[in-house]
Amino acid sequence: MARIKNPFPGVSRQTDRHGKLRYRFRKGHGIDVYLPGDYGSVEFRAAYDAALNGHRKSSAPKVEAGSVAHVIKSYLASPRYADLSDSRKRSLRRELDWLHEQAGTLPAARLEKQHVEALMGRKGGPAAANQVRKNLSALLKFARSEGILSKKNDAASLAYKRKTNPDGYHTWTEEDVSRFIDFHGPGTKARLALMIFLCTGASRQDAARMGRGNVVNGRIRYSRGKTGVSADLPILAELQAELDRLPSDQFIFLAHTQGRPYTVESLGNWFKDQCMAAGVTEGSAHGLRKSGATRLAEAGATEWEIASFLAHKDTKTAAIYVRKANRARLASNGMARLGKITGTKAD
Repeated sequence: MARIKNPFPGVSRQTDRHGKLRYRFRKGHGIDVYLPGDYGSVEFRAAYDAALNGHRKSSAPKVEAGSVAHVIKSYLASPRYADLSDSRKRSLRRELDWLHEQAGTLPAARLEKQHVEALMGRKGGPAAANQVRKNLSALLKFARSEGILSKKNDAASLAYKRKTNPDGYHTWTEEDVSRFIDFHGPGTKARLALMIFLCTGASRQDAARMGRGNVVNGRIRYSRGKTGVSADLPILAELQAELDRLPSDQFIFLAHTQGRPYTVESLGNWFKDQCMAAGVTEGSAHGLRKSGATRLAEAGATEWEIASFLAHKDTKTAAIYVRKANRARLASNGMARLGKITGTKAD
């Protein structure tokens, strides 16, 4: 019988130290990358073609020693990058690819404050601009520690940090939640998605792969993709009601066509469309995660209880929710005392 030809020459199957099956593409001395997605999937083929086409560009400029491109290349080959979660690698790689394109030929040692601010100005918003500043600062520190730079360069840290919304993503209010579930009735995928985000604190990438295999003895258990921290949560009644409406043969909770899971990006885009349809124009999956943490804080949960819900390694973020809830509670108590003194009732 004739041997089936490998449609993707250079690709081999490998199992990493966590027992996860991965696909590695190696060709000559120019390509050595891991490909995302399932073998032969759209995501897999796109990454394979991109790596192959990049290798074929013989006119690609040479990376000069000490350049920003050299620092980026060294960082991507370092253990610091290798130890990041897969989701953080993907997002950071996009950001560094942009920096490589915009400033790869510049000598890292000669970067100055105005150069960094000019690069920041090429981004659309303050958060994205600040991310450029943050990435350059990290790269310059890395270059110094690895001996690529002979002396410290503070250009990025000296650049002006743009003002952003301190609260970040909009936190859903109880009115937002009510408006959404009034529009998306019981048994709809949209309502199930809301309950998963709100009642489990799952991020998009965690919710996209969550299914019946995560339910053990009436609890939902999963390991957060970004941090690797495990979450072990009771299933609240409002979530259980939606799970009970799923077909018994549906393994993935938020299934796409033919029972396939969403990609992280497509799940986020789909859910944003459901928010817009319901009139929750500022709604997002991450905003529901924040709303779940806010509910816990207002109910008197401790910092570690909230951190466990969010699957965080520490309580830094949880402390913010607790402080906000305490301030509101203290303000109410204070105004109540004022009402007693003046003989009026505080609202």
